[in-house]
Amino acid sequence: MSSNKLWIRKTLAHQSGTPVPFNFSFTPPARKKVEEYFGTTLIEETLDFPVRMSAPVSIKPLYADPARHGDTIRDEFGVIWSTNRLDRGSPTGPVLREPSLSGYEFPDPGAGYRFSELGGWCKDNEEHFTVIWVGDLWERATFMRGMEDLLADVVWHPRFVEELLRGLTDYILGTMEILFENFEFDGIAVSDDYGTQQSLIIPPELWRKLIKPRLAEIFTLAKRRNRVTFHHSCGNVESIVGDFIDLGLDILHPIQPEAMDIYRLKSEYGSHLTFCGGIRTQDLLPRRTPGEVREETRTLKDLMGKGGGYILEPGITLQDDVPLENILAMMEEAGIDLQKRTPA
Repeated sequence: MSSNKLWIRKTLAHQSGTPVPFNFSFTPPARKKVEEYFGTTLIEETLDFPVRMSAPVSIKPLYADPARHGDTIRDEFGVIWSTNRLDRGSPTGPVLREPSLSGYEFPDPGAGYRFSELGGWCKDNEEHFTVIWVGDLWERATFMRGMEDLLADVVWHPRFVEELLRGLTDYILGTMEILFENFEFDGIAVSDDYGTQQSLIIPPELWRKLIKPRLAEIFTLAKRRNRVTFHHSCGNVESIVGDFIDLGLDILHPIQPEAMDIYRLKSEYGSHLTFCGGIRTQDLLPRRTPGEVREETRTLKDLMGKGGGYILEPGITLQDDVPLENILAMMEEAGIDLQKRTPA
């Protein structure tokens, strides 16, 4: 087993004395800053990130450049998105205008174009800990129906919500089966935002009724195929962290410290779960000094990394508003030797 892969495996196993690994992801403008500084587009290779992440191809790229795609773009599910140079854009309107799936067909999880790039990617990154994003549930439902209408549907049309989530679950399970049959990689990732800054978007009991059983199917399939499970949810998800553990989740991301007491989470759940994230992105990275960034990064490594089970990462993908000097301070404190990585 390669050193990077073993590093993450030891972290997941909570082996004491294991150095804290790191992972960084970028929006296109933030990535461009880093690429220009290091003089390469191969940032993950140049800085030797131990974790590598990919996903099946989508007809709507995560970051769709309006210069290439125009002002709007339609995804596989029929949702039309605005495009934006800085971020992923946003849905411009629901594809499901009524609480009904009548006449709607979910996309084909086996569409050939989705997997055209993964074979080469898995081979190129086989020395690292590889994770493939497989989809989203609640979040995808909000894109398709609209947040306001979906929240009303939870109360007035719960059967429709269950049918919609069933269809999305089947799409994810179909994707996973194809991935497991055709590619070698270490884990699957689900991206599904459940939290606001203060609490869950829906009450925990409704989350447990509508979403938890579907996650159970996804995680069970992953475990049956010996894959690690990674779940992303922004916001305050404290009330369901125990549920994630019940489901057998391995890695919870991005544990936003502006929304939760992450040190309390570590104290209460750290022996059962690996946390990934934790660096403040709402004020620290965009507005504080490199010295303050270094200090908080050190504190996170010391406290969150105690006893293993922690991967250092910002609480959200690095945005355009983060100064380069703060990105570099964070990376260096994470353990990257910038002098060796910087071209002469």
